[in-house]
Amino acid sequence: MEWYNKPPSWQDQNGILHVMTGAKTDFWRKTHYGFIRDNGHFYYRPVAGNFVTEVKVSGQYRDLYDQAGIMVRLDELHWMKCGIEYVGGVQQASVVVTRDYSDWSVVPLSQNPAAIWLRVSRHGDALEVHYSLDGQAYTMLRLAYLTLEEQVQVGLMCCSPDGGGFDVNFEGWKIRVEDIVSV
Repeated sequence: MEWYNKPPSWQDQNGILHVMTGAKTDFWRKTHYGFIRDNGHFYYRPVAGNFVTEVKVSGQYRDLYDQAGIMVRLDELHWMKCGIEYVGGVQQASVVVTRDYSDWSVVPLSQNPAAIWLRVSRHGDALEVHYSLDGQAYTMLRLAYLTLEEQVQVGLMCCSPDGGGFDVNFEGWKIRVEDIVSV
């Protein structure tokens, strides 16, 4: 495991990664806002082929766009991030897919849950993104094309685009590399 843009403070202990994000950190490219940011925190490992990755995320979201979740990344031009993004005092289940330009989709959650469970599956060139509020029943959030490249970086992402940083915990993160028929 290694960091891309190591956060100011972090600890990996007993299956829980605790991170304090840095101020003014983000992953975004061009669309709508006209800027490029590639200074968010990403704790990852390389993975080849099809996989399923899962994690439970809980955070002390407080500032606009505070976010945490899973990232799949080829390079600075090709990546996907998903998880919670805090907008207007509401936690949003969020996915950003970037292929030179970033897009963004959100689903407001009916409550600000204490935690969210995420599952990302790779099937060849496509990613399926699911979320759960209880770790049992998952809802599909997005199906997206990312890349044909065999190897990508897979891991945990967090950032504070407008704020001064926040605390986030990632629990039980796992990756299964396999030939996937369905999830």
